Amino acid sequence: MKEEISRLKKEKNAVILAHNYQSGEIQRIADFVGDSLELARKATQIDSDVIVFAGVDFMAETAAILNPDKEVLIPSQIASCEMARFLTPEIIKKYREEYPNAQVVLYVNSTAACKALADITCTSANAVKVVNSLDSDVVLFGPDANLAYYVSQRTDKKIVPMPPNGHCYVHTNLGAENVRRDGVLMVHPECSPDLQKIADVIASTGGMIKYVRNSDAKRFVVATERDMVERLKMEFPDREFVPAWENAICLGMKQITLKGVYESLKNEKYLVKVPDDIASKARRAIERMLEVS
Repeated sequence: MKEEISRLKKEKNAVILAHNYQSGEIQRIADFVGDSLELARKATQIDSDVIVFAGVDFMAETAAILNPDKEVLIPSQIASCEMARFLTPEIIKKYREEYPNAQVVLYVNSTAACKALADITCTSANAVKVVNSLDSDVVLFGPDANLAYYVSQRTDKKIVPMPPNGHCYVHTNLGAENVRRDGVLMVHPECSPDLQKIADVIASTGGMIKYVRNSDAKRFVVATERDMVERLKMEFPDREFVPAWENAICLGMKQITLKGVYESLKNEKYLVKVPDDIASKARRAIERMLEVS
């Protein structure tokens, strides 16, 4: 199957982008593996006809928005992000009415329809930089309340989480009381404030790679989706990495399988399309983020 995937990539001038939370076998067949910011950047640099996105729906939507002339495919129609469902366009409009002078920053873990209402998007890697680039003293930030907390501790601006309970179930289940502490504790900013407070370092998945590269430590406890450990092991085979919690599994990410990638390439499914009116507005917010970053 791997040989067939390789053959089909050449035949169709296709590339495979994979998120750090994909299984090791998916990461190993990908042309590029990264976090949300890295993948968004890469999506603008690709010289191919087809992009197969091994990630969840909002990531494939972002690639489609940035590449209107390319065919963007996602191997599973149920590879979704539960966090994104916390926020709707109606909620954004309600908060804008309440805070008319505020600007809206949306985490990329949101739907295209929501991004179309944002002033700018962000990822966990650049959220603080994005917020601090704005003129407004009040920022409406959604949908992740834990990332909103992380940003609020690193800016003088007032951060209003939108909604106040938005979260990723994988990271919220990583409580301070149940994570292991037998190594350098690296914590994702989607984790709860309690866990952030005991972390040795708080970083996006891309940030974790940079931290390890510059660290002399030999053992790391990784508080994010457990397959980030696979990425780190591939990058740094001389170090030891363990998941903070074995059950930190994103079920949406795990809908992407080797067979699914093969069938996606072979049959060119499932095509990701964003309506033009939504895509044009969302593209401005995403491109503004890339300019800031």
